[in-house]
Amino acid sequence: MDNPNIPFQTIDWSQVPKTEHPGTTGVAFWQTIQFDGLRIRTVEYSPGYLADHWCQKGHIVYCLEGEVINELESGEKSQLTPGMSYIVSDDLSSHRSVTETGVKLLIIDGDFLKLK
Repeated sequence: MDNPNIPFQTIDWSQVPKTEHPGTTGVAFWQTIQFDGLRIRTVEYSPGYLADHWCQKGHIVYCLEGEVINELESGEKSQLTPGMSYIVSDDLSSHRSVTETGVKLLIIDGDFLKLK
C-alpha cells in the first residue's frame, strides 16, 4: 500500500471471507482486514480449541462472545469474558489461547506494538 493513511470506512464483517486455521484441537476462523502495518480480525475459536503454538506477537484482544483462557508459557492464566480485553507488545510474552466453550474475539495487531 502506497498510502499508509486509512480513510473513513465501514466494515461489514458478514462480507469478509473466513479462513480456517486448525489448532492442536479445534479450529479458528479468521476474518481479516489488512492495512499497511495494521491487521484487524474477528477470530472465532471452536469449542475445545487449543492453539497449536506459543505466540510472541503483540495484540489488543477484545472478547465479544464466549470465554477464553490465555495461558502464558510461564504457567500464568487469565480468563476473558465478554467486555474484557488484554494487550501486550511483541516479544514480551509467550501466550496461547484455550477455550472449552468457544469464543469470538476482535484482535488488533500491527507495527505500533513492536518493541522500541
